[in-house]
Amino acid sequence: MTTIQQETVEYELGARKVAVPKGGLYDQYQMQTPLDVVARDPRVPGVDFFRRLPKTKVDSRIGPTLTPNFYYRISTARLVMLARTSAIRARLPKELAPLQVAPGVGVISAMFFRYDVCDIDFYTEVGIGIAVEPARHGGLGFVDVLAGLKNEHIHSYVLSLPVNTEIAQVRGHDGYGFPKWVTDIDVEIDANRTTARVANDAGGTDISLSVPTPGQKKHPSGQRVSTMTSYTTIDGAWHSTTSQINALSTGTALLPRNLDLQLGQGRVSDDLRSLKPIKTIQLDVNTEAQLALHMPVPTSVRS
Repeated sequence: MTTIQQETVEYELGARKVAVPKGGLYDQYQMQTPLDVVARDPRVPGVDFFRRLPKTKVDSRIGPTLTPNFYYRISTARLVMLARTSAIRARLPKELAPLQVAPGVGVISAMFFRYDVCDIDFYTEVGIGIAVEPARHGGLGFVDVLAGLKNEHIHSYVLSLPVNTEIAQVRGHDGYGFPKWVTDIDVEIDANRTTARVANDAGGTDISLSVPTPGQKKHPSGQRVSTMTSYTTIDGAWHSTTSQINALSTGTALLPRNLDLQLGQGRVSDDLRSLKPIKTIQLDVNTEAQLALHMPVPTSVRS
């Protein structure tokens, strides 16, 4: 079987050069994709969500860029797990505090993303994250904890976030401060099944997932918009990055059955093992969604 190599072109992002698909959205528009062009793509469910979010030009470590970065068609899966806060605190910077659902018990997650239509072209991504208290918030009440578990507004610290394209790695690492590297990642999410595999440096399996997709419920655009705030350090200073997720087809399974999560050898599995997960309590899957990813802004956290 012959593998067809896609032709690429190079662009400079800050001090680095990245290869992107020739004729792709980034090559044609460099983050300024006309929404009317996107709306003609049969994979895109609509662009109304993005018309309410005008882009602005900002300076960053990757040079002048437009924000937000628009993701016009995505699918996502998230495994929510409980873990001892003693293990979580060992991996958290001292300025951040774990979100606790009970004394001594925190929340971690394994996240899987497939970005089919995006300003920086198709890519896949997998992450291990820790749910944390909002910066400078102090103690959280029960309502705040429930909001986080329901995806209404999640605050997180990410331990690992590999991707499968150069531009996603450079933008994510240099521009946002996320722990990103490039490796082979397969993510397939449909109404029947959710599967994923991350390769390690030797070509073996780092982490893999296979689970039935929870029954999906469709939502009008704009009805189910949630927010994620992630904390990173850039040049030694704390920043927060906001993601707005427009969920269009979603489903949740509590105590998911027939879950096959395999930990192999690699950075992602090592990070998840280090958190010593106790139990998987929830599986959230969006078979259809959209995303606006804003550039990071300086923030103040605990001292």
